[in-house]
Amino acid sequence: MNDMTNNQILLKQIVHQEFVQSAEYENENSYFEFFSANQLLKDYELSNEEIERGIVGGGNDGGCDSLYLFLGNEVVTMDQVENLKCPRGASLDFIIIQTKYQTKFSEDSIMKWKTITENLMNMSNDIEQYRSRYCEGVLDMFMLFRDALTKLITLQPKISVKFYYITLGEEVHPNLKAQAEELQNTVRKMYPTASATTQFVGADKLMDLYNSEPDMNVCVNLADQAITLGNANEYISLINISEYYRFITDTTGNIRKGIFESNVRDYQGNNSVNSCIADTLKNKKGEDFWWFNNGITILSDNIKLITNKKLSIDNPEIVNGLQTSTEIFNYFSEYPDKLQDDKRNVLVRFIVPTSEEIRDDIIFATNNQTNIPKSSLRVTDAIHLQIEMYCKARGLYYDRRKNYYKNQRKKATEIISVSFLAQCLISILLRKPDFARARPSTLLTDDTTYNRLYPEGGNLEVYYKVGKLGKMIQNNLKKTPDWTPAEKSDVLFYLLYGVVAKEIGKSNITTEDIVAFDIKRITEGKINIAKAQIYEKYKALGGNGRVVKSLTFVNDIDQLMGLVGA
Repeated sequence: MNDMTNNQILLKQIVHQEFVQSAEYENENSYFEFFSANQLLKDYELSNEEIERGIVGGGNDGGCDSLYLFLGNEVVTMDQVENLKCPRGASLDFIIIQTKYQTKFSEDSIMKWKTITENLMNMSNDIEQYRSRYCEGVLDMFMLFRDALTKLITLQPKISVKFYYITLGEEVHPNLKAQAEELQNTVRKMYPTASATTQFVGADKLMDLYNSEPDMNVCVNLADQAITLGNANEYISLINISEYYRFITDTTGNIRKGIFESNVRDYQGNNSVNSCIADTLKNKKGEDFWWFNNGITILSDNIKLITNKKLSIDNPEIVNGLQTSTEIFNYFSEYPDKLQDDKRNVLVRFIVPTSEEIRDDIIFATNNQTNIPKSSLRVTDAIHLQIEMYCKARGLYYDRRKNYYKNQRKKATEIISVSFLAQCLISILLRKPDFARARPSTLLTDDTTYNRLYPEGGNLEVYYKVGKLGKMIQNNLKKTPDWTPAEKSDVLFYLLYGVVAKEIGKSNITTEDIVAFDIKRITEGKINIAKAQIYEKYKALGGNGRVVKSLTFVNDIDQLMGLVGA
């Protein structure tokens, strides 16, 4: 340890301590995969579940421990491809990560990347022919990239393929850099208009990423004195559009993704609306911008008037005005020379909600006036705040506001996302673990399903117990040795359904059954027995995504759990 640098020593301590605290991972090597992706992708504001969903490494991974696809800074999943939309020229970023918990870089990883790139990024190659060579999680992600690109090709997305090799190393040998350049050229030959980059992230860079924190307090200069009716909880003001651009961007010039309310920020809107805003910015130079725009609404935990023309804002959250904000960002990104002399302003409302209910009402009201689908605003329904409060009092944190509890440093084992709880409810109460696994991002869009799962006046004990059971199963699987990430993902919701159904003694489980059920009856031993049975059947049927996507595998689970006829 004496020949290690300070940052290498410190990072090893950080990884060890966080691994012990997490109590989720099989060993420090597997935790380092999560840790590295979490640090690298910090600016994307991903939840823990979204990060873990991208970890595909294991046997036959072709040097790809983690894979992520982003469209306009929003993560893309397989169930979204069919309805994928974006503005013309949006960024489509394919991120490929290799992590090694060691103090050096080696050529082997780059060589594997060159091979897998030639095999799987060449769209003339049938991915199916590589089923025996690469694991399912890797194949699925490369297929996702190809499908998304095909779907969006007429909108001319800006393609970026980004390779990240992360270790605790320091020096990068010139041969490695040469190999990386060859890798990038391979990508460019197949996608001539694409950007291809390779970054070697060593101990120093990783420590920088670890120490970087998203800004929780932002100051903004106003064009004139703000209007406030003697109430420190609300301000209305004009802000110069160049100042607003600085407000919504970080020090590297990227848009602050976390500043947009998570449930509406992925809305791309009508292209004609975006075009109209862009046209106003580019062509109506003689008139003030706010004359032609409805303005922006920003919520905050606390607002302080620093001077008559300057506000300090804690945890700002843009809940209305995504399209306006995006077009202002695009305008100054295209014309940075205009930042110094553009005199136009945008109207901004700053509000400190007096309660969570008021916050949700503001989000719903300001967005209900637009064409945002109501499914995007589901979590503003009263039931979700009730679930959050009920679970919080019992040590389970329902992440209704994405990453709210992650940013408060709550343990990942105690945080449950909106989509994960929905997946658990669908698996147990609707007996559809296949549907739950296949559609993590679109579960709440169907009104009929949503109303069955979240009826007005629904018993909150159901949501707590189902969420708690889901986390028990998830945490057990994370520590299961020798299973690939894809296998754990495939089995998760079937195991949850199977364990609960067996213990209750029936397959058609009701909310009344859950309320009456003592979850302490589910022990690690019982989970392990059911896990072994289900895994054996899963492997016998092929051990891949096709098995768990079938409508009949849940019947096999019933038979294994002795529930046929129950």
